[in-house]
Amino acid sequence: MGNYEFIKTRVEEATGIIELHRPDVLNALNRKMVDEIVEALERYDQSEDIRVIVITGSQKVFAAGADIDEMADDTPVSMELRNQFAVWDRISLVKKPVIAAVNGYALGGAFELVLNCDLIFAGETAKFGFPEINLGVMPGAGGTQRLAKTMGKAKALEWLWTGEHMSAKEVYQYGVINKVVAPEILMDEVLKYTAKLSRQAPLSVRLIKEAVNKVTDSTLEEGLLLERKNFYLLFGSEDQKEGMKAFIEKRKPDFKGK
Repeated sequence: MGNYEFIKTRVEEATGIIELHRPDVLNALNRKMVDEIVEALERYDQSEDIRVIVITGSQKVFAAGADIDEMADDTPVSMELRNQFAVWDRISLVKKPVIAAVNGYALGGAFELVLNCDLIFAGETAKFGFPEINLGVMPGAGGTQRLAKTMGKAKALEWLWTGEHMSAKEVYQYGVINKVVAPEILMDEVLKYTAKLSRQAPLSVRLIKEAVNKVTDSTLEEGLLLERKNFYLLFGSEDQKEGMKAFIEKRKPDFKGK
């Protein structure tokens, strides 16, 4: 699927995998790498053969953060003219489930990439953090907003103001990540989950994601309206008919995503 310079892509059954690959700089995210990640996400999102998408790094590091060398000479005007974060906004438009599988460090922009995913699985030795304050800046790709929404205002501020790292276990305790496992079995556990998720009705998965995202970004009333609309919409799908027929016939459903 495409020729990329800074990522590797592969497919395992119905799971599309994006592996960050700039080993010489600990997978630091430069602009081209982010472009490639988003392009791969969108391609997988459009593929009928893919049900779930996984973003991962190496056993040693997910990504050490943004490429500071690339950003050091930027100005407010250069970033505004480039529309620095427009490509990041496209991640939230991906309809299929996106799961982050994190071993090692996920810092700064890399942690923002992780927080843009729907679920986060981490190895026990993973470390998370926003060290931007130590550079005289702050997260700019949604880090402050997403962290505060998942962790709460007080703890998010404490963490963002110090720039310290937190272990996977600590982050898990605050509800930021979903599961912590031994590093060597991380991908096995992720793929076990994606295999299960891939067997679910694709339209249901997609519309549940839309509804949950809506309520986290709006009022409860707005979220309920969208949930109701999506619930009704699913009754026009072939998968709904197959799912309920299979239940009545006491067999496993064969969902087609239609």
